[in-house]
Amino acid sequence: MMDTTDDWVQTLGAGPLLGIAAGAIALLLVLIIGLRVHAFLALVTVSLLTAFAAGIPPADIIDTLSEGFSATLGSVALLVGLGAMLGRMVEVSGGAQALTDALIGKFGEKRAPMALGVASLIFGFPIFFDAGLVVMLPILFTVARRVGGGVLRYGLPVAGAFSVMHIFVPPHPGPVAAGELLGADVGLVLLLGLVVAIPTWYVTSYLFGLWAGKRWVLPVRDILAGGEQAEHDDNPPRAATVVWLLLLPLVLIFLNTGLDTLRAAGAVDGEATWYSVARTFGATPIALLITVFVAIYVLGKRRGRGSDVIEKLLDSALGPVCAIILVTGAGGMFGGVLQASGIGDALADSLEGIGLPVIVAGFVIATALRIAQGSATVALITSAGLVQPVVAAGEYNAVQLAAIVLALSAGSVMASHVNDSGFWLVGRFFGMDVKTTLKTWTVLETLIGLMGFAIASFFYVIA
Repeated sequence: MMDTTDDWVQTLGAGPLLGIAAGAIALLLVLIIGLRVHAFLALVTVSLLTAFAAGIPPADIIDTLSEGFSATLGSVALLVGLGAMLGRMVEVSGGAQALTDALIGKFGEKRAPMALGVASLIFGFPIFFDAGLVVMLPILFTVARRVGGGVLRYGLPVAGAFSVMHIFVPPHPGPVAAGELLGADVGLVLLLGLVVAIPTWYVTSYLFGLWAGKRWVLPVRDILAGGEQAEHDDNPPRAATVVWLLLLPLVLIFLNTGLDTLRAAGAVDGEATWYSVARTFGATPIALLITVFVAIYVLGKRRGRGSDVIEKLLDSALGPVCAIILVTGAGGMFGGVLQASGIGDALADSLEGIGLPVIVAGFVIATALRIAQGSATVALITSAGLVQPVVAAGEYNAVQLAAIVLALSAGSVMASHVNDSGFWLVGRFFGMDVKTTLKTWTVLETLIGLMGFAIASFFYVIA
């Protein structure tokens, strides 16, 4: 990102700058929580006021805001938009239900929670938390009625699976945006994110879900709430087709990362044309673009859907994610202001002075923001903006950068409570009161954050 303030010198000391940062975050929380201002408007407003308060020349403020916004949005919008399109095609084709039925048939009814959880982990790659949970609800409720044992026995492994994938694994907006802000390789974040997400899900969502399901045996709700369900094809695709489709972008992205690793090791020529072309096809946006076109053919045209129907389906996928994209871009704007104003450098000096490692500081900051304002995305992007100068000033290898991103992600999912929309979504879907939701969902999310941070810290230390 081009620095528009090259000729400007910050004259404020660390104390005033940190005070401005604290005031900016406090104002952000007041606007979002107290006054119920939309997060996008709140972030833009606070970014503008922070720029003025920090003394950035008025002539440079708009350029600073725009560059911070566009630098983040340029890649995030592509990944989130393409991921939403892919998820919509999988959902409407009936692929989600087909794969879940196959998994239950393979695992057996006694291991239905495992089957549903594994299916949710697979669907959680392209599908957002809210959408994924809604897609799985009819299947989840049907299995819970057929097998018995209460809704939480099946619901918590499912909801936890979508949560870990949403918070740790690209192309979801949080880890993508944080990776862009900190200069981490998105492919490596994806690879390590999967390594973090899968064991974390097994311990914190599957095992805890089985225990919580026995302790709180809740009846299955008769009426679905929370949105209109998708109309599935009468003749859904085979489960294997869906699996291979969802694996395609992973294979392409891993190819990109693998080639870069071979180049660094001197095994391949990084200047060769074939190398550049192969890595282009393995870049995350291109991998998702290819997968979306394959999904259009395999799940759409080959199954008799006309071009006009497919166009409407893809268009309907973009509307719900626009707010997420804009909030993510505004978070990047806030981070850009903090960096340009020198606030981030002051924070870096303060953290260095007390000897707190950046991975721990980032986790603590993200946790504090998550608890205070509820949104995991806002907490992750804001904390990434705050630690960005610390990372830029240090020397970190690719694995350490990815580990820092995952540590921030872990902090941003901690302690879901009444100011988190996901708290109410899960509680309402599963028929829980606030007290029970605190004892189950809040604990589950906190366990995800703690275990995710532990695994990310392990990668950071050994790298």
